[in-house]
Amino acid sequence: MWYRSRALTPAACLRRMPQGNTLVLWIDFAELRRDGFLSLLAGAKAGDDPEYQVFVRETRFDYMQDLDSAMAAFAPDGNYFLAKGRFDWKSIRAYAQSMSGNCLNSLCRVDGSGPERRISFLPVRPDVMAIAATPDDYAALSLTKPRPGPDPSVPSAPVWMAFPGALLKSGTNLPEGARSFARIVETAPSITLAFVPQGDQLSARLDVRCNTGQSARDAASQLTEVTRLVRALLERENLKPNPADASGVLAAGTFRAEGAHVYGNWPIPREYLQRLLGNG
Repeated sequence: MWYRSRALTPAACLRRMPQGNTLVLWIDFAELRRDGFLSLLAGAKAGDDPEYQVFVRETRFDYMQDLDSAMAAFAPDGNYFLAKGRFDWKSIRAYAQSMSGNCLNSLCRVDGSGPERRISFLPVRPDVMAIAATPDDYAALSLTKPRPGPDPSVPSAPVWMAFPGALLKSGTNLPEGARSFARIVETAPSITLAFVPQGDQLSARLDVRCNTGQSARDAASQLTEVTRLVRALLERENLKPNPADASGVLAAGTFRAEGAHVYGNWPIPREYLQRLLGNG
């Protein structure tokens, strides 16, 4: 009873997630809600999607008000989630069965978007749901037990992501102008990017763990030089960094090396967030 009653912290969630070539994302929806940033999602397409509205109606669950936190792991074999919030389990099970799914004891399984994706979910606790979308019908069960060992160190931030630098090598799905930054750190063993509210804006804080102190110093120098080039290109075109697009964010970055780590910071104005989320 003591073990099950402990808070499922971000570090405890991370111990349940798959390792390897995986991107992990943590979002504290409750804190973003308190700070007023969650309201920026009000105009996002997901909330207006007819299928999502049916889901909300049938399950009595709306992430805007019922989801407190979530950790997602995007792994080579599929996607894994641990979500904490207020769940009407009876309605959720009924919805799964209405979508041609089936439930055995606490585990439910539903067809995903393709034959290689089967969605499985179950309650880890009354307020925590484990979800997996993989070829394995029972993948969600892997999230019910943590790996042995102490909790890992994680950022103290409402939103953060962690991944190996190798995931940046393709350069796909990166904002315009960010590929030059990505190439500098793509050999790093691990990269963490945390987003912290500061007044009416966010601060994006970078932590790159390099192989050696020299490689950290080299990376910090290269990141600083790329940032200087971004500012120089804008000045050449007689432009000022625009806080509503990526140029304003990238041009404001600062970097330093400490030991085998590179630390960076980008202020992210509210205007950029609104544009990024379609609320501008």
